[in-house]
Amino acid sequence: MESPNHDRLFKELLSTFFIEFIELFFPEILEYLDRSSITFLDKEVFTDVTAGETYEVDLLIESKFKEQSYSFLIHVENQSYSQTDFNKRMFRYFARLHEKFDLPIYPIVIFSYDRPQREAAANYVVDFPDRQILQFNFATVQLNRLNWRDFLKNRNPIAAALMAKMKIALQDRPQVKLRTRGFPFRDARELSAECLRLLATLKLDSAKTKMISGFVDSYLKLSEQEEKAFQSQIDLINSEEKDKIMAITTSWKEEGFSN
Repeated sequence: MESPNHDRLFKELLSTFFIEFIELFFPEILEYLDRSSITFLDKEVFTDVTAGETYEVDLLIESKFKEQSYSFLIHVENQSYSQTDFNKRMFRYFARLHEKFDLPIYPIVIFSYDRPQREAAANYVVDFPDRQILQFNFATVQLNRLNWRDFLKNRNPIAAALMAKMKIALQDRPQVKLRTRGFPFRDARELSAECLRLLATLKLDSAKTKMISGFVDSYLKLSEQEEKAFQSQIDLINSEEKDKIMAITTSWKEEGFSN
């Protein structure tokens, strides 16, 4: 299970870049979501009496439909470990939120664990031999089934951060870390010069840049050998860009976001 610090970083990332997250993975929602009406609701806490555990909804967003006066909810849950009955828990969240708010709910789960890589369940079904009583479906983003290379040219800050949790070959780990810093790979054996310097070209403010940098550092820990490969790639960058990448890393560590 992820540490509370990791859980906090994930929630902060999604809260800060919520629209960018929807744009990247669920662009169809933007066709009917009124961006000007988005409100992040206070945390919802539920007690599972049968399990004796308390759960807190990760993100709950209320928005109006475009050109309409009525609202709907988007519930985003980050699941950082594999759990056999998680789909049942998602249904319980849905039922309790629906009972409380009496609004349509769009449930989304981000599966951010490394293993297993088999496709996670995306529904909860109650049926009998003669009929199906319930089929509850939720949208999913399973990061360990996505290839980070498919997001290389995407100028979305969420893509820059979440690549650290996607499917990464061992030999690519230093390159992914450098890529999320916003600088191009100079090793032609790995990637071509067309790679965009994402964080640099997005022109994010320093706080958002450090948030993404810190997220990557938390989730993409390099071994000593990988760190040497990472440093060797930094050395190939011109001095101005090298100073910038080091400044981002140093600033993030000084502010205490590391574990």
